[in-house]
Amino acid sequence: MFKTIFSKLIAIFVAILLVSFSVAGVMLYYFLSDFVLKEKVSVLDKSAEKLNSFLKIYVENQNNQLTAVIFNEILESYSSSTLSLIWVVNAEGKLIFNVSGVFGQTIENHVKKQITDQSGILRLPDERQYKEVMAGKKEYIQENGDFYGLFKDTQVPWLTIEKPFKYIDNNGKEKVLGAVYLSTPIPEVLGVRTSVIKLFLISVSIAILVSIILVYIFSRRISKPLKQIRNAAKIIAGGEFHERLDIKSQDEVGELARSFNQMAVALQNLEEMRRGFIANVSHELRTPMTSIRGFIDGILDGVIPPEKHADYLKIVRDETSRLNRLVNDLLDLARMEAGETKLTLKNFDINELIRRCIIKLEAIIERKGILVEASFEEEDMLVNADADAIERVIINLVHNAIKFTDEKGKISLSTYSQKGKIYVSVQDTGIGIEKDELNLIWDRFYKSDKSRGKDKTGTGLGLAIIKNIVNEHKQEIWVESEVGEGTRFTFTLDKRVDSE
Repeated sequence: MFKTIFSKLIAIFVAILLVSFSVAGVMLYYFLSDFVLKEKVSVLDKSAEKLNSFLKIYVENQNNQLTAVIFNEILESYSSSTLSLIWVVNAEGKLIFNVSGVFGQTIENHVKKQITDQSGILRLPDERQYKEVMAGKKEYIQENGDFYGLFKDTQVPWLTIEKPFKYIDNNGKEKVLGAVYLSTPIPEVLGVRTSVIKLFLISVSIAILVSIILVYIFSRRISKPLKQIRNAAKIIAGGEFHERLDIKSQDEVGELARSFNQMAVALQNLEEMRRGFIANVSHELRTPMTSIRGFIDGILDGVIPPEKHADYLKIVRDETSRLNRLVNDLLDLARMEAGETKLTLKNFDINELIRRCIIKLEAIIERKGILVEASFEEEDMLVNADADAIERVIINLVHNAIKFTDEKGKISLSTYSQKGKIYVSVQDTGIGIEKDELNLIWDRFYKSDKSRGKDKTGTGLGLAIIKNIVNEHKQEIWVESEVGEGTRFTFTLDKRVDSE
């Protein structure tokens, strides 16, 4: 049921809404119960206070029949406005006044039955119903429930406020002559809470409905591009790398789509490189192996005369050496790209290393009559790098310069310091490289391009290896070239580390 992001989002949002509104509803329910009850207590207390002031007038004019009538009408008015049953009780619990107000005959009969004693006098039957209030120690007394059995027959709990009536006699002493009682059913008090809760539930229902609609719309907007990404991923997983996403949003999904497109481009380029690599390796291996097999078959079949065997076996040996170099270069390049090579960094003199490299290549330099010039900014220039790896870089660059420089040409090597780096340059007066091919020279087997056509013995992996070595040192290498004028390779190295 919840297998898709869309359904999960809907379920999560609805669950959050329900939990949030449920918590709010429960808190509102108890808050309203407490609030409404306190408000009602406050109203009844203030009403009792007012009635006490009228009761005082009655006491002062108790022989006046008109005052009694007026006071009784006041009680009925307060009974109606406060929805309460009102009594005036003296210190012995006897009822002086009682008004049922809006409750009618049924409630009056229930209560009257409880408060009528054997002699027919209306009196509170339980001493606990008036003893505490007559002590006059509290401003008012609040009772919740059936008021010690008085309202038991009504089948509902009641709220009763007992307000003592205090009177100062002629001697200036304060006495409690009686108390005013206001009783109202608690369900009537909590009716306001019920009304508010109903309105709250209606509001919540509308809010949930609107929220679900909005969540549905926004969830669709989120899940739709994710489905597009999923479908495109399936296509790419099947080997079709041409698929692209057209999602223009500027949020995280849009960023994911752009990253996905970049990944697809990278995979497509990687696949093209893989196919080209396999084709190049196959070509590079097939050519010498075909030559080796042909010469060996010729010797075994007697096609090649015995006096030529030595010459052809030398060719076989050269082709075998070429295969060996190719395999070694491929293994070295694979280890570099996999990050398996470990650099041993140390301080050494780059100028001295260049001198050693030139000496190692001295034989082929003299064979072509090439002039080699070295220009060093300082006699000793210490760098921090892997000496063996940098030696391989310099030998490969110089060897390439020799191969593509005509006889009697010139090769220049230089080192100089700039902005905290040591710069090493190898420049030749060879055939040069086309500008649109400068970015291709770092690819494997670039030697098959027309600008490198003179190279018939190399593996075509030298510059790719050089690039990886320089990258491993976190340095830069670049090339500048003009067709017919020559090529200049330059790479950087860190200066020596003083701690060594």
